Amino acid sequence: MLAGQWVQAFSRQVMALQRQAREPMSARWLAQALAPLGELVPFSRAWWGQCSSGADEAPPTNWLHGSLHLALSFGAEWNEVGQADRFARQSLRHLGQVCRSSGHRSAGDALESFSRRHDIFHAMAISMDLPASGFRFFVSVYRGESERAFSELEAMVFGEFCQHLMQLWQQRVWESLGLSQAGEGDQRALCDAQGRLIYLGRSVAQTLARHLNNWQGEVLPGEWLDNGPAPRLLPLGAREALRVQRQGGLLALSLGPATAGPLPPRELAVAWRFAQGQSHKAIALELGLSPATVRTYLRDAYQRLGVDNRVALIHRLAALDGGAAS
Repeated sequence: MLAGQWVQAFSRQVMALQRQAREPMSARWLAQALAPLGELVPFSRAWWGQCSSGADEAPPTNWLHGSLHLALSFGAEWNEVGQADRFARQSLRHLGQVCRSSGHRSAGDALESFSRRHDIFHAMAISMDLPASGFRFFVSVYRGESERAFSELEAMVFGEFCQHLMQLWQQRVWESLGLSQAGEGDQRALCDAQGRLIYLGRSVAQTLARHLNNWQGEVLPGEWLDNGPAPRLLPLGAREALRVQRQGGLLALSLGPATAGPLPPRELAVAWRFAQGQSHKAIALELGLSPATVRTYLRDAYQRLGVDNRVALIHRLAALDGGAAS
């Protein structure tokens, strides 16, 4: 392909990404956005998701994943051999840089068996920080032993494409959760109506891992989704619970205490200012939040307090204040 044709093809893919960004968010959103990359950088298989960095002596761990043309067990299998995966560690250390590798590394061990089982001989990956989530976001593409290695030009195109992909995906997730860039993303998660996870914050992931045996970081238990209409609380032990509320066709989850007590400080601050007549924009400016986050906090406050208008909110807040004073 000539240089001019590369530029034209890349431009088409970026415009396709922009169109994808306007599509409803779903568990297949990243797969649909990544698949057209094959026109520019052909690949046989792909894997993406959220991963802990493996700092110090801890092994890198995959917590949420999706894939194209790979076994559903791929993520769980990789977690068994990730400690020895030097290529993955390299990618997680060099954020924003494309890493390439060819060959079966660590001949004769479990990692080689893993790569041969899934016909992974040529690998190309990029890892990026996912602000406020506590995790790294990664995209990896693979070719088999009978295919050629990824070229330097393909690496450049792959890196630029994934930067666009990451930015658009993150914006959509943050909008769906009502978070700003500085929001509490580590205590949030997002899934579709079938429980297929789209985004996972670190605190939520660690809590789920403690309470769900053999959880593979992809789908929530069906019984959690059938337990009455949202919003609701799903107790996780004596102290913690996941609060589930509808966000269009999705379910937004937030980690909190097992009992629904007074409003959290930020929701209370937003509710009081709204009750006093301030606009969403004015509250956002005063508290350093985005208007979308203000709307989310206010909606949560309405649901927690069981009110549906400003007048009822004023009376409910006054009652709470009076109860606290007594």
